[in-house]
Amino acid sequence: MKIVGIETIPVRVPIHPNIAIKSGRGGQHSLSPFLLVKVRTDDGIVGLGEASCTPRWSGEDQVTAKHFIDQYFAPALIGHDPTNIDECGKAFHPTIAGNPFTKAAVEMALWDIAGKAAGKPVYELLGGKVRDSVATKWSVSGREPDKAAEIAREAIAKGFKKMKVKVGIDPESDVARVKAVREAVGRDIRIGVDANGGWRNVETAVNVINHLDEHDIYFVEQPVPQGDIAGMALVHGRVHLPIIADESVYTLQDARNLAHAKAADVFSIYVGKAGGIRCAKRICDFAESVGLSCTVGSNLEMGIGSAAMIHLAVATSGIHPDVFPCDIIGPMFYEDDLLAEPLPIKGGEARAPEKPGLGVELDDAKVEKYRVR
Repeated sequence: MKIVGIETIPVRVPIHPNIAIKSGRGGQHSLSPFLLVKVRTDDGIVGLGEASCTPRWSGEDQVTAKHFIDQYFAPALIGHDPTNIDECGKAFHPTIAGNPFTKAAVEMALWDIAGKAAGKPVYELLGGKVRDSVATKWSVSGREPDKAAEIAREAIAKGFKKMKVKVGIDPESDVARVKAVREAVGRDIRIGVDANGGWRNVETAVNVINHLDEHDIYFVEQPVPQGDIAGMALVHGRVHLPIIADESVYTLQDARNLAHAKAADVFSIYVGKAGGIRCAKRICDFAESVGLSCTVGSNLEMGIGSAAMIHLAVATSGIHPDVFPCDIIGPMFYEDDLLAEPLPIKGGEARAPEKPGLGVELDDAKVEKYRVR
């Protein structure tokens, strides 16, 4: 089998405005300008991928993603066997630096082809299931306290038993928001907080965490800015709650540095952020080898990206969703779905599609409706 062409399709799908994510990174995620990828083979198999293009978060957008795939990755991959994923990676990864979400979209499509060619779901290619379903949590936007409490109550109605609240916006409002959510959901719902690096120094982070702890939180995600490993380590040493690294861990080397510094208890892994399923799994395997945990984070992936995340999560023992539930909830945020059949995702749980490959197909009419021209 050989790759004969790669098609890139920019799309924009609106998010439900009442649950759009506002976070410590600033701005609001209310629209997703993503890029769909179709890798075509001479056998007629088409692999699907998805690039999460949110410049404020990843530094990539659908213009850069499309340009790099069309002008660099496609020429490097034409003629290669798509089922030899490692060799394909060696061919296209070095053509540009960085841009992991764009690279992940292409690699995602290669896994889809490999699974379809073998007649197996991707999770089987990764070694088989270690769990039948993936526990998930809801993400409460960093809105005013009353609105955050309303979102939390709606999440419970959808079936969620665990959630995280976006903080890192302003210390006073952070505490008020978490207090309002706790009062709205009661004591039986577990709540964590995600600062997205919004607390700019260690003292602020520690002080706010101590106040938030009064409202029975059970983890803190990315308390200080991306890259501040020393700050993460100081926070980790001064609070008793588990610390999750998200923006600080893109690569396996990032994970090694965090582990060496004793800066985190948990790594939040994305297929996109890591540059693909293979790289994400390597980080999880490393974490497990040194006694740390992983969860799966989210950039509000749509159907294809979410499917890749589920396959990774059901097949990877280093991910511990029963303790730190995953954020595989992206499709629940959108006003419409680009898949022909929705993913088996519901409140508090995600399951892998059982069809070969990623197990998803696009609804061509929906793709045309949201295509950016």
